Amino acid sequence: MKLDLISLSVIQKALENIAEEMGIVLRRASFSANCKERLDFSCAIFNSEGELVAQAEHIPVHLGAMFSSMDTLLAQYDVNSFNPGDIIILNSPFSGGTHLPDISFILPVFIENKLTFFVTNRAHHSDIGGSTPGSMPGTSTEIYQEGLIIPPVKLYSNGVENDDILNLILSNVRVKEERLGDFRAQRAALIRGEDRLKELATDYGRDFLLNSITQLMELSEDSFRSHLGNFPDKTLKFCDYLDSNGITENPVKIQVAMHKLKDKVIVSFEGTDKQQIGNVNCPKSVVYSCVYYVFRVLTDPSIMTNAGLFRNIEIKIPAGILLDPKIPAAVSSGNVETSQRIVDVLLGALAQSFSEIPAASQGTMNNISLGSTKGVTPFTYYETLGGGTGAGKFHKGTSAIHSHMTNTLNTPIEAFELIFPFRVKKYAIRQNSGGKGKNTGGNGIEKEIECLIDTTISIQSERRAFSPYGLYGGQPGAKGANYVRKRNGEVINLPGRTITELSSGDTLMIKTPGGGGYGKRK
Repeated sequence: MKLDLISLSVIQKALENIAEEMGIVLRRASFSANCKERLDFSCAIFNSEGELVAQAEHIPVHLGAMFSSMDTLLAQYDVNSFNPGDIIILNSPFSGGTHLPDISFILPVFIENKLTFFVTNRAHHSDIGGSTPGSMPGTSTEIYQEGLIIPPVKLYSNGVENDDILNLILSNVRVKEERLGDFRAQRAALIRGEDRLKELATDYGRDFLLNSITQLMELSEDSFRSHLGNFPDKTLKFCDYLDSNGITENPVKIQVAMHKLKDKVIVSFEGTDKQQIGNVNCPKSVVYSCVYYVFRVLTDPSIMTNAGLFRNIEIKIPAGILLDPKIPAAVSSGNVETSQRIVDVLLGALAQSFSEIPAASQGTMNNISLGSTKGVTPFTYYETLGGGTGAGKFHKGTSAIHSHMTNTLNTPIEAFELIFPFRVKKYAIRQNSGGKGKNTGGNGIEKEIECLIDTTISIQSERRAFSPYGLYGGQPGAKGANYVRKRNGEVINLPGRTITELSSGDTLMIKTPGGGGYGKRK
């Protein structure tokens, strides 16, 4: 039965609300500041074939990569092996994950005794083992230094927790209680999603619901295909560079070419540099996430986000390059830093034909991991810092905000200082850091954190050597910078990726990049 647009919209909004409610439950039940304060998690619903049905408006780099997690899951498990109450856990970047701190939970949903959906979430945990607190070592050279690798395994079978697997995981992390609390929150969110989907199927009927979802996907596919009519009949190319690979100072090139072929858009990363010794290598799941994000934000926002929206995008990644690393490649920065440069490259290519494309945003997440196991109470903390967004044809850039592949909040100073042994000395907009132009790029952030105990600090950041680009005559945004001010007053410049031991009284100082400007100033 063919449904009208109003009826389809009601079903889609109901599904999206379920994903959003899953996120609310996860936040309220979580233990860590990273989930409770920063909201560093994402929730989505897939059908029994692993196709995206609906997602919450959470974090782009998580959401787009979940496609790969579902592909891996369904390739590894016979669908008949799933039972009600099963929960699969995974974090391996080579099995559809992103980087090791991002841990996914997946629960099969049975309606009328038939596998009908999967509900899933992915949360960034502030530690999953490895060589440094926070599991984001700035100078890692192999994935084993970055934490515990979890392939898809059943953490719950028929609703019963696998104590052996749980104990194995908790024996490899620094703050067990916090990990366990966030695991419980992820499970609670899945159960809420399962309950709501069953209620929806009761209201409408399983067959009606599945038929509606099929039509919703077809509608999204048709809408995207119609937008391809605006795509130029030429190949669009662009390249940009990562500052370094984290070990050597040599810049790392990312290149893209895209063109329309009949009713598809082909996105090729041929010409990108090879797999690197440092941690900038980017799993294919993250590359897909970046491409999907760019085309999602550039199409009509009224188009429903589901698997149909992406069926007409073909992504080509040559084997052996930075964007298709092989074990034991270090990848922790690929998810957070390389992803941002991929977006810059994609938008730079599209800007050659679409003047509405904005200049480059800050192009980094400015990752800071803080931790210590030397005190009475071991702790780990992770945060990312916002910066300036790029200006556009009709608007200035926005200051001090997360952009593109990240979408988190900050941890309020009051909560941060209450929970952790630090004092925030400064947290302010970095004035005049946005690129000049007819429209000025957004400003970055300045943050200074004083350590109250000896602390290991790991930084992964970008745009310290290459500025965020401006467009159409606009100037680039200011580069970022990392420093330490020792308690004796000495100031030491830090590289973009580093592991540093700070003493009580030392202060970490971060200046995040501004966004690029747009157009020439008159």
